[in-house]
Amino acid sequence: MKKRIEYEQITFLEPAWIREQIAHFMEEDIPDGDLTTEAIITEFKPIIANMVTMGKFVFCGESIIPFCFPESCSVQSKTHDGDLVNTGQSLAKIMGPAGHILTFERVTLNLIQRLCGISTETQKYCELDLPDNFKVMDTRKTTPGLRKFEKYAVSTGGGWNHRLDLSSAILIKDNHIQAAGSVKAAIDQSREKNRKNLPIELEVDTLDQLQEGLAMDIDGFLLDNMSPEMVKKAVSIIRNSPDGESIFVEASGGINYESLESYAWTGIDGVSMSAITVQASPVDIKLEFE
Repeated sequence: MKKRIEYEQITFLEPAWIREQIAHFMEEDIPDGDLTTEAIITEFKPIIANMVTMGKFVFCGESIIPFCFPESCSVQSKTHDGDLVNTGQSLAKIMGPAGHILTFERVTLNLIQRLCGISTETQKYCELDLPDNFKVMDTRKTTPGLRKFEKYAVSTGGGWNHRLDLSSAILIKDNHIQAAGSVKAAIDQSREKNRKNLPIELEVDTLDQLQEGLAMDIDGFLLDNMSPEMVKKAVSIIRNSPDGESIFVEASGGINYESLESYAWTGIDGVSMSAITVQASPVDIKLEFE
């Protein structure tokens, strides 16, 4: 029996994990202390700082910002993840020692600006004319070290997460097929070593490969670099095969904002695209002291 492919969705980030990641980022930024701040801020003086928007975008950071600053600081979130914010709006209020806030300011802003850019870009694609339950999915083309954050931002923007990593799913791609010698060999070997009994998805770029996969009772297909017309033909073949309605079908490769709608109405379950992460521009946010 086919196993319906459902990838884990990153809709929550553990506070302890966030603090751990920020600590790693700070190792890069203050290898031997914050020399400027330590020279100028000599008193343990508490201040209030506001994180303020410099443009219009979809916010992502409500559950992240509170854990980006040391525990000596308290953070009050002023808006919610997924909200559309406008120029001059306060996202969060940070209260604590001036020196601590100054030291952690840039790393925090860099991260949140990047995530808001991704949530904004993702929502732009999700607001196109798409069928109900159609999935705008990300890929593994993410910034090394930031993948979980970036996939959370995709989720915040209304998108869906594809596989988190190479350990969470079996997706046989063209180079795997070439290395194995054939589609059949690649699938047979994957099944033999599928200890977790995961669904198996096959990337195909021809209808002949598609037919080979169907003969092997595959759980899902990634239709790679096909035109919308060819995708529609492939979907018809899949859906008319035994138990074809339960097969997960996605398209990928060269699909962008202008072409997404033409693919969405071919009958596929979704499109996986790197554009929502790779092409997302960071937004502009600043920190103002009261």
